[in-house]
Amino acid sequence: MAARRVVTEVPAWKRALQRWAYYKSYFPSLGLMRDDCVYETPDVKEAIKRLPPDIYDSRQFRISRAMYLSNRKEILPREEWTQMEQDVRYLTPYIKEVERERLEREEWDKK
Repeated sequence: MAARRVVTEVPAWKRALQRWAYYKSYFPSLGLMRDDCVYETPDVKEAIKRLPPDIYDSRQFRISRAMYLSNRKEILPREEWTQMEQDVRYLTPYIKEVERERLEREEWDKK
């Protein structure tokens, strides 16, 4: 049981390295989340269309605010940055669903 706990816990040095890399990147200082910066493939575009309206609107707000700040060569105050703990992968489940459907459609088209 103790061995299982050790394997599932992330070592402190790795967590510190993740935290450092996260805040060293540019997007948290603009208030963006990781899924706001995903490269838009056809699957991602379809996943964005499937987002609920409130999540879609908040995504659009974050992106437009980031574009405005980037244009002015400014960043948000430190207390308004996206926190690593609050950064959730809101788009990833939709992307996986779209990819699964596309693969299933391709499989049906083969027959």
